Amino acid sequence: MENVILIIHLLLALSLIGVVLLQRSEGGGLGMGGGGGAMSQRSAATAMGKLTWILAIAFIVTSISLTIISARNASGSSILDRIGNTSAPAAETTDAPAPLETDGLLPPPTGADADAPLVPRAD
Repeated sequence: MENVILIIHLLLALSLIGVVLLQRSEGGGLGMGGGGGAMSQRSAATAMGKLTWILAIAFIVTSISLTIISARNASGSSILDRIGNTSAPAAETTDAPAPLETDGLLPPPTGADADAPLVPRAD
């Protein structure tokens, strides 16, 4: 049920963005450019305005319902409770692998430098 409401919520958000962007700009900032008359004049409700209100109300309803569903699924546990209940790490076992022998990977020394350490050369 939560996934269905979440998908509806996302579709409402996208459609609300689209409807707001499709509306005609009134010109002035903060909605003061409604065309002549006093500032208290209210413009007629258009179909786009009504659709915006319907989508906004549906968006808020789905937001509240998703909040209620997630609160129910939390079942009274807190993240801090989960962190406090962690047990100490297990003791190391003696079955650890032996360290790698790297002597077999190096080429055998030759000549008088048999006891000298191997150093890479830039030949």
